[in-house]
Amino acid sequence: MRFGGRQALSVAQQMLHLRNSAIYPGEGTLTAGSLTWRFKRRPTGLSREYELRLAISEGGVPRIYVDRPDLVLLAEGDRLPHVYKQRPTHLCLYLPSAREWQPWDRLDQTVLPWADIWLLYFEDWLAGGRNEWRGGGEHPDSDTVASRERRRLRRAMG
Repeated sequence: MRFGGRQALSVAQQMLHLRNSAIYPGEGTLTAGSLTWRFKRRPTGLSREYELRLAISEGGVPRIYVDRPDLVLLAEGDRLPHVYKQRPTHLCLYLPSAREWQPWDRLDQTVLPWADIWLLYFEDWLAGGRNEWRGGGEHPDSDTVASRERRRLRRAMG
């Protein structure tokens, strides 16, 4: 599929890039037009280890979830900042309407590094008494974002 003259990467092509990534080693599955990539990250050398999951369907937008540890438990009753869902914890990494991620962008060069940054700010939020999210960004309603993104992709597909 083409977007403004650029060829979208298929989930199979994304899987190939992920498998060849020295920075984001992990394990993935590719089934019927969807990709799941599981990987572990430490935002700093002193950080705890996080187990994350990337999910994307052909023609869809990437979603990153934190599977372990349970961030809701780490927040000790406070609502997690800058997420689409508390459980499973679905990270808000970019603003789809601003087109910060495009279907031709490699996931290992965009969304996965953004997840590292999110985790760094999450640890800052925890250490700072959970008073202020210093990671910036906007957080629109997730249903509105998803609906708008689906409409945009349908228009682009022609």
